[in-house]
Amino acid sequence: MRPKKTILCVDNNEQALSVRTFLLETRGYRVIPALSSQHALEVVEQSVPGSIDLLLSDLIMPQMDGNELVRRAKQLHPGLPSMIVSGTVNAFDRAMHADVFLPKGASSAAEMIERIRVLVARKRGPKKAIHPTLTQKPEAHVYATAS
Repeated sequence: MRPKKTILCVDNNEQALSVRTFLLETRGYRVIPALSSQHALEVVEQSVPGSIDLLLSDLIMPQMDGNELVRRAKQLHPGLPSMIVSGTVNAFDRAMHADVFLPKGASSAAEMIERIRVLVARKRGPKKAIHPTLTQKPEAHVYATAS
């Protein structure tokens, strides 16, 4: 069995955090919940690079918003994928440090899970190259020509 991917999930709303944690855990993820950006930053500081597979944060939080949290976390672990969610649909311009922004309510739980799956898969790096003749018929190859 493959090891579970770890998601640091941050939201100052306890109910939203517990719903998101439940959603992720039922999909097989290991979740580290944090009720504040400061707590989440401490988790990142104490973690070994690569041990957290995704930082999932709310945008609007007291003391330090999700964007600032992502910025600081990426200073500590530059390869850490991040996603910001916000109930303020037009707040995407405030989430510029995240890899993905999803508006709460405007996107389904299934869409969020799919985006998370893609971000976590991307973190693992590219898959090993497979020789094309093993996966395709020779006539399926497309050859580029220099112009």
